[in-house]
Amino acid sequence: MYAEGQAKKLINVYKSPIQVYNEVGEHILHLNNLLGRNISLNFKGVYICKSCNKFYDDLFRMGCCKKCFFESPLAGDSILRPEMSKAHLNIEDRDLEQEKRFQLQPHIVYLADAGKIKVGVTRSEQMHTRWMDQGAARARVIANTENRYQAGLIEVELKNRYSDKTNWKMMLKDELDGRDLEDEAMKSKEFLPQKLKMFFDPKGEECNFYYDMNSKLKNIKSINLISGPEYEGVLCGLRGQYLIFSDGQVLNWRSHEGAIIRWEY
Repeated sequence: MYAEGQAKKLINVYKSPIQVYNEVGEHILHLNNLLGRNISLNFKGVYICKSCNKFYDDLFRMGCCKKCFFESPLAGDSILRPEMSKAHLNIEDRDLEQEKRFQLQPHIVYLADAGKIKVGVTRSEQMHTRWMDQGAARARVIANTENRYQAGLIEVELKNRYSDKTNWKMMLKDELDGRDLEDEAMKSKEFLPQKLKMFFDPKGEECNFYYDMNSKLKNIKSINLISGPEYEGVLCGLRGQYLIFSDGQVLNWRSHEGAIIRWEY
């Protein structure tokens, strides 16, 4: 069987183990059902920008063409740097109405164990999705805020203690930090200025996640379909936005966002 379409973020569903789906053109592939099967992937040499939906020979960043990366609200400063949010001040960055919908809603600040404990920010309504996308084994809410800007300020304060990046190799090898997240949450409060401590949540939700992986990885080699447009192998694991193959090679699906890829399975 085959399917062809624009690479979009994998859909992770909060179950045990995590169930993973991939939208490929008109098809929805349930990737857990493909574990143990030989998969062939072929990059067709063309992309679609997620903002303007036009075809390109290459994309610039974040699934966008160069024009959209610098002009679209889908790639605005507050996406990667929440402390840059301005919607609460009624100040437009690129599209005020869209920025208000995104920024002016409840957000959380969290600690996650995905190799090393990291700090992050996301909208309250999608916290499980965010944690699964990062391949976290455990995660805990440490603060609840009214908007993205407040959450961003807390994250900035905690970056001196925790990374805000996932160590993807440690995550895929399941080499976890192991520190108690409740203890770390209480310690993190002491790093916040008084004006931000009001958002701290001493009883924040904590979750564990279990991923469908047939074996632990020891040596990892990353596959990039852009530099080598064809790959074939036996799919043996799914974690975060990664496809894991039996030869120890892994593919970061999110990094291929927008690429037209043909699946044969």
